[in-house]
Amino acid sequence: MLLAFDVGNTNIVMGVFSDGNLIQNWRMETQNNKSADEYGMVVNQLFGYEGINTKDVKDVIISTVVPSTLYTLQHMSMKYFNRRALVIGPGIRTGLVVKYDNPKQVGADRIVNAVAALSKYGGPLVIVDLGTATTFCAVSEKWEYLGGSIAPGLKISSDALFEKTAKLPRVELDEPGRVICRSTIESMQSGLVYGHMGMVDNIVRRMKKELAEYAPSVRPVRVIATGGIATMINNGVDCIDIVDKLLTLEGLSIIYERNRPTRDERARPRLARFPADEEAL
Repeated sequence: MLLAFDVGNTNIVMGVFSDGNLIQNWRMETQNNKSADEYGMVVNQLFGYEGINTKDVKDVIISTVVPSTLYTLQHMSMKYFNRRALVIGPGIRTGLVVKYDNPKQVGADRIVNAVAALSKYGGPLVIVDLGTATTFCAVSEKWEYLGGSIAPGLKISSDALFEKTAKLPRVELDEPGRVICRSTIESMQSGLVYGHMGMVDNIVRRMKKELAEYAPSVRPVRVIATGGIATMINNGVDCIDIVDKLLTLEGLSIIYERNRPTRDERARPRLARFPADEEAL
């Protein structure tokens, strides 16, 4: 079995694959101060609750946008699974041609999402990831990662309203059902949620136009949404074709198959070095 970690700024999504099929997944809060042992105990408890044997895990793969968690999860992989984790980063085979000015600046989650979406749905695509940040990625049917946009996520926007104003309260992220609201809480919910929907609609519309001009295709541009609030945003927009909330986990499984370590490499596990260590050599 393969154990996959998708580490975001707010949550860690963890999944277990058997023969390429996702058999279970969990979501936990990202905590920078958690130790390898604490993560190991959480994994053991989750496995035990679902009746999964930790000894069946043969490999571990990690995608993270939170560098401070990387060493901790690598150490946890070695201590609890005796496996050197495969980490998404420079040198990993993905099949993508990254057109960014500096490919190293592209977040690991954006690359993983692109690989998963292209493998499952084919291109050209616009991928919208509605998480802590809301990211938009454009990919061509030739497996070219063309670039995209990054905007504050809905929760970040909500927190900013609460923290940067004197009287506005913290609100639950929910649709009030109207934009002409008669209370402060509903007014904030309306502006946050419907404003975010409008942003998604506008950026996707512009991105589809630019993508069709930059990489013409006989196939229409499809829009794939993922992330924690994808379903809620999809309810209020017309631009999203498919909501796939497990896209990143499935992308990790696909990338793992492209980089499957040899039997000898698995027999000699060791901690991977940070990219900064590699550059310093």
